[in-house]
Amino acid sequence: MAHLDRRRFLQLGALAAGGTVLTACGGGGSAAAPASVGPTGTAATGEITVWSWQGPAAMMKALVPDFTKEFPGIKVDVQDIGNPAIWDKITAGLAAGGQGLGDVLHIGVDYLPAYIEKFQGGLADLVPLGADKHKDKFAQGMWETVSRDGKVYALPWEANSAGFYYRADLFEKAGVDVEALKTWDEVIEAGIKLKEKTGVQLIGIDKPATVGDSANFFQMLLQLQDSFYFDMQGNVTLDSPQAVTAMTIIKKLNDAGLIADTAGGWNAMISSIKKGTVAVQSMPTWFGGIIEETVPGEKGKWKVRLPPAVTSGGKVSATVNSTHLAVANTSKAKAAAFAFAEYVLTRPESQVKIYKEKGIAPALMAAYDDPVFHEKSDFFSGQKKGEIFLDALKQPSYVTNYSADYPRALKAVTDAQSKVLLKGADPAAVLKEAADLIAQQTGRKVVR
Repeated sequence: MAHLDRRRFLQLGALAAGGTVLTACGGGGSAAAPASVGPTGTAATGEITVWSWQGPAAMMKALVPDFTKEFPGIKVDVQDIGNPAIWDKITAGLAAGGQGLGDVLHIGVDYLPAYIEKFQGGLADLVPLGADKHKDKFAQGMWETVSRDGKVYALPWEANSAGFYYRADLFEKAGVDVEALKTWDEVIEAGIKLKEKTGVQLIGIDKPATVGDSANFFQMLLQLQDSFYFDMQGNVTLDSPQAVTAMTIIKKLNDAGLIADTAGGWNAMISSIKKGTVAVQSMPTWFGGIIEETVPGEKGKWKVRLPPAVTSGGKVSATVNSTHLAVANTSKAKAAAFAFAEYVLTRPESQVKIYKEKGIAPALMAAYDDPVFHEKSDFFSGQKKGEIFLDALKQPSYVTNYSADYPRALKAVTDAQSKVLLKGADPAAVLKEAADLIAQQTGRKVVR
């Protein structure tokens, strides 16, 4: 299970500082044996090391025996580097020209653009290895996320859609039909009624922004409007009308007393679930498993739906985060590394096994033909949770450009949000200030 900490704001060394563009050079790959060259249709051989974390690493290890039967010439060592430690380790390896990197690298959507832009040549282009044949197999927008200028730098793994997990029993007690809520303004009205009837606040946000994850809700509201911090040309769009609308919703929620302060990030959020102090977790697909693990005794009290639209008639679907498998350009066994990534990510049976064990939602659309995605969930009140998120993946998806300057933008955003939540600042004013700051720091143009 990819934890929320994956999206924590980190000081990424050369990445956050906008450091020198480096070109990965030869040497430093972890493979000890040469590999055949060419697409995975050839008899790829070699020794490869795979870097991942926790649940995903465990599941890739579980797939190794079957993979080895099909590819006896490839020896695989899957390593659980840990999260967030993996980001610093990949960054250090790329900054060193690729030396010491694993062959297969598990990378989050918010880090991939920085690795591509700041360390040109650090990640292998997968097109010569046959990646293009998988172009149409993944959820909409995913291929564009891993591609740039005709090159493919990774294969998609997860496709996490925005979700709205809620305590159905509390809303029922308050006389609110959650499924009938069409917009976030209607949610605010329902939240006021909920608090009056139950004393429970609607959602939690880390108000002082002790971790970068405090901006996740704001980002989701942006993505529901096909907007983000940067446009596809890399221009700053942080104070766009969509961004102001998103931050205004957060201010309205806060002014109505509906936001619980979950300062401290992950642990505080988990505590709020255990204590029942908030009624809604506006979180992606994978978070359903976290709720089940955290409060197993609340089976039948929870439900899930796609989030309400930001504006009347607006979108209710958005792919809010994802992860991918890339191949280090310094790998001496690129064909073998790609063969493993291909085995894990493009075979429905592999992705189904991973979903059954860890609840990781696949980007591979063929995986959703399996009955496991269409079963009723006892925990979620008999809902077919898999189908709810599958509907979102079938919708047109906005391709989010995180860019290499995402860490800077995230810091500016969380500071702006804290001013709104703690000081009652005007959303438009603080977002304009944040946009100008990012432009000053990065040299990017602000589009207004």
